[in-house]
Amino acid sequence: MICPTPDLPLEQAQAIAQTLDLRALPRAFYDNPYPVYDALRRDTPVRRMPDGSWLLTRYDDVVAVYRNAQVFSADKKVEFGAKYGVGSPLFTHHTTSLVFNDPPLHTRVRQLIMGALTRRAIADMTPGLTQWVDHLLDRLEARGQGDLIEDFASAIPIEIIGNLLGVPTDERGPLRQWSLSILGALEPTLSPEQQARANQDVLDFVDYLKGLVARRRQHPGDPERDVLTRLIQGEVQGERLSEMELYQNCIFLLNAGHETTTNLIGNALVCLHEWPEERQALMQGLQDTAQDAAAQEQLLALAVDEFLRFESSNQLGNRRALQDCEVGGVALPAGALVTLCIGAANRDPAQFAQADRLNLRREPNRHLAFGLGIHQCAGLSLARLEGRIAIGRFLQRFPNYALSASPVRGGRARFRGFLSAPVWVG
Repeated sequence: MICPTPDLPLEQAQAIAQTLDLRALPRAFYDNPYPVYDALRRDTPVRRMPDGSWLLTRYDDVVAVYRNAQVFSADKKVEFGAKYGVGSPLFTHHTTSLVFNDPPLHTRVRQLIMGALTRRAIADMTPGLTQWVDHLLDRLEARGQGDLIEDFASAIPIEIIGNLLGVPTDERGPLRQWSLSILGALEPTLSPEQQARANQDVLDFVDYLKGLVARRRQHPGDPERDVLTRLIQGEVQGERLSEMELYQNCIFLLNAGHETTTNLIGNALVCLHEWPEERQALMQGLQDTAQDAAAQEQLLALAVDEFLRFESSNQLGNRRALQDCEVGGVALPAGALVTLCIGAANRDPAQFAQADRLNLRREPNRHLAFGLGIHQCAGLSLARLEGRIAIGRFLQRFPNYALSASPVRGGRARFRGFLSAPVWVG
């Protein structure tokens, strides 16, 4: 059987953990970081890194930081200034977007976005999403083979976010590459070539959005369903987004909705290939509930949350201590940069029984794949909907699918997913 997640011997995992530097990771870590996380959680769960930052790998410690927004800031101007250069396109983007800001900017943007992602609005997306997924499955079936990522997983969020922002279908071609490039710049290290490409992609994306926003101002959409119109027209306490805030948060919406959902769907379908007993149990459950839509939705909801826990799409988060504090019994100074290892927290045996086992009926499942607290992912309900529909309909259409070659990992520490996963569906 093709095995996309190679085992990492205990001795090698311990050796990597003892000298871990997120800026210089070995290939074996990208393939399977979880044994390294286990070693860190056991020996140094609050680990001082070579650059002076701190890495947290225990569930309780990560939760404590998430919940204390008064002490731990999401603002990354200091860090990104050093990394990208103050005033660079990447610096401007990442320090203006929702995820790397504290209130009041964070509050204004989040309220505007959440107002457009209501339960009704998400329910209204279901027929169109189902139709799009079926269209992609039709194309795979006609060929008998394809790629889980390129031909399926990555095409779903691009369609959904493109619809939310009202990006014309024939203008969506560059969106995925822009997203991969700009988000790739968040990795602990990047080459000069990668940084230059990402800076240019921010400029190109903003240039495109200027035209899109101008058209939407002339012909507004329904602000209850059109996120771009809502961001343009919306006010919070009498304030609207500036032009730059508007452009950069549109980029953020596309990037956040694209990369993580692509990884969720791709990781899930590869996981099912690796765990045939869980795959068979899920398939049997879907067959048994074929006449009960609510039961099927619940079954898939549990599965999606377990995929999110087991192979977290987003493995790392960051905070900066605003004052002297303590985490996990370790004193941290004001200004300390803290990396929250979501992937490690979601495999913590102190929180999850048999944490290294995929269990698609796991309850409760308080995973941290969407974060926690004021910065919890604004699009989590939409991501779960995409996951349920994509995974459920793929399995029902292709119950005997098989990987035709070993999947290729994306080679990223922060965003865990695949670049390609060739598959037979015929």
